[in-house]
Amino acid sequence: MTETSALGPAVAGSTRSALSHLECSSTGERHEADTLHTISRAGRPLLARYDLDRAAHTLTFDRLASRRADMWRYAEVMPVRDVQHVVSLAEGMTPLLAVPRLGAELGLRHLWIKDEGRNPTGTFKARGLSAAMSRASELGASAVALPTAGNAGAAAAAYAARAGLPCHVAMPRDAPQAVQGEVRSYGAELTLIDGLIHDAGAWIAQGCSKHGWLDLATLREPYRLEGKKTMGYELWEQFAARAVGVALPDVIVYPTGGGTGLIGMWKAFAELIEMGKIEARLPRMISVQPCGCAPVVRAYEAGQNRAEPWENAHTVAPGIRVPRVFADDLVLAAIYESGGRAVAVSDEAIVEAMHRLSRLEGLDPAPEGAATLAALDLLVQQGHVDRDEHVVLFDCGTGLKHPELRPAS
Repeated sequence: MTETSALGPAVAGSTRSALSHLECSSTGERHEADTLHTISRAGRPLLARYDLDRAAHTLTFDRLASRRADMWRYAEVMPVRDVQHVVSLAEGMTPLLAVPRLGAELGLRHLWIKDEGRNPTGTFKARGLSAAMSRASELGASAVALPTAGNAGAAAAAYAARAGLPCHVAMPRDAPQAVQGEVRSYGAELTLIDGLIHDAGAWIAQGCSKHGWLDLATLREPYRLEGKKTMGYELWEQFAARAVGVALPDVIVYPTGGGTGLIGMWKAFAELIEMGKIEARLPRMISVQPCGCAPVVRAYEAGQNRAEPWENAHTVAPGIRVPRVFADDLVLAAIYESGGRAVAVSDEAIVEAMHRLSRLEGLDPAPEGAATLAALDLLVQQGHVDRDEHVVLFDCGTGLKHPELRPAS
């Protein structure tokens, strides 16, 4: 599509995607990109690969300046071939906000928050589900399904409605009532499960096998990752626009449930290096989990490459209550390769951080996003972050979905 048409309504035409094939994250085995896939033959995530030499010619700051103001502006490194199959609600291009009052309190000169609560359905789940639903539509899926802690289910239901696809969602019975209502409002079929997200995953897997639904569970299909990686491309573009002297942050602090966003940003940075857009100096990736469900933190502290399931998972932050991380090896690889860390924080610290962000900066974070501030407190205290480094916290959603965590008086 031309730069002008990229700004207008969807009409038949090429998106300029440089998608070439899919690749098993474990074995490197290649798979055809233009048929429906879930996981590889080895049972591991499939990664979308692109002709990055071709993509580099048109993915430039000059070209981006005239493109649509959402995540689909990065068309060369997105998987949809035909623009008419892009299922969008204007997700992405969320603000990167300087938070100087909070920074001063922490003794940090360059502190930023990426406010993902501005996305459709109020969370960063919109990015992944827009990409996954677009590709499902393009490749002829008849129905989609996924397990969720809550927010991914709301996003899936919204984008399925936009695409005109039947959608089946399973979530723990104790998921936030506001999110359950969202799913029903968008017309998806909601099943409540007595258990956690992996129990919902087992129910969805059975339904996919029996009814032929396309499984959109975290990293069990290739394209949610592609939507989430656009957070990395946006940081590249936003840091360039601010002319702050560095191409990317020194430190990214990210709440980790299934880990799609952390893996996705690391993939984006690798693609940018291969295209010659940035040099090899990359952010340290900090994975944050709650003390009541911290399988990645436990594996990191033991120097392991895989994370054992966490028993009796509990936390006030349902989006990071993921006791079995399917792509644990990819999450840990990003942490190790970047020189990052994995940090566990208490529920008390999470709730306090929610209220602190609101009082100091006028923001209304989800508990998962507030967990990043709780982790940054620890990182600063322990000397793992310097005052002159550029630090980005990811607030993954709006606190409006959690009235139960508001101050009582």
